[in-house]
Amino acid sequence: IMTRTSEPQLLYRRHGGEPRCSISGEIRSLASQAVHGVCYGMVGDNLPSRSDVVQLYKSRNIHAMRIYNPDQEALAALRGSGIFLILDVGGLDEVQRLARDPSYAAGWVRSNVQAYYPDVLIRYIAVGNEVPAGDTGVILPAMQNVHNALASANLSSSIKVSTAVRFDVITNSFPPSSGVFRDPSGFVPIARFLDRTGAPFLANVYPYFAYKDDRGQNIRLNYATLQPGTTVRDNGNGLNYTSLFDAMVDSIYAALEKAGTPNVRVVVSESGWPSAGGFGASVDNARSYNQGLIDHIRNGTPKRSGAIETYIFAMFNEKKKPGDEVERNFGLFFPNKQPVYPTTFPN
Repeated sequence: IMTRTSEPQLLYRRHGGEPRCSISGEIRSLASQAVHGVCYGMVGDNLPSRSDVVQLYKSRNIHAMRIYNPDQEALAALRGSGIFLILDVGGLDEVQRLARDPSYAAGWVRSNVQAYYPDVLIRYIAVGNEVPAGDTGVILPAMQNVHNALASANLSSSIKVSTAVRFDVITNSFPPSSGVFRDPSGFVPIARFLDRTGAPFLANVYPYFAYKDDRGQNIRLNYATLQPGTTVRDNGNGLNYTSLFDAMVDSIYAALEKAGTPNVRVVVSESGWPSAGGFGASVDNARSYNQGLIDHIRNGTPKRSGAIETYIFAMFNEKKKPGDEVERNFGLFFPNKQPVYPTTFPN
């Protein structure tokens, strides 16, 4: 995760409380199911081996994973696992190379996708994670080059290309119906590309950071952690919200509608709550949020029924991550594979 700030306007008022075609079809059919994934970050001390991590996912009924670069050991460990994957291309420098050079993109796809698929069930390729505002111009050309490389390999119907964004690409997020892209010149063309190619919009959605920045002045803890007791009405669309997560996701849908792309699906590519290290960060709050999220996403949002594909951040506490202390305490597990707190994923 990058250092995050919540959008100032997100201060919610309180109201009361293979054959290859069969693989492709299987991947597409999951769009309507609750996909519970967990992000596998590797910036830590004494993390388990890649193969042990894959076995831990399987033993805990975690059916999808996100990795932040094409780590060859992790990809090899995922062969035959049945775990679906969001594969990030890597950092900004890699996005820039992919944007500049279609032949480099073709080579990247050969080495990191064709070499593993369909033994590894690559679902989406994330071209950039929270690319800084000043560099977003490289995202779309890079996405186009990767998509074209997949198309040349006859994989573009099975594997979709997107980019993962910070929530603050949305502005006017309260009420949710007012949501709009902060930089329409950058993100409306991206949304149209996603619409044209059938790819989802990947968004990192963190009620925790909104709650932390608000210091509990306007956002109630139960509303932020998916617990009952608070209802917020959106007078713009007449819908009632009982969680900040739903309100944030629906503000993204509102922005996509205003961009002329109402059919683009939102996939929550990161969401989580830290267990230590800062305001509101505790084991109890982290368990309430993450278990609440696991249980909640099958129901959709007030605006969009149907399950929300969601990836919890993160599998492990990553003690070498830079930034505030909370950044090192998002894990569901310690590096010794023991749970930080109990969570249960559905079968």
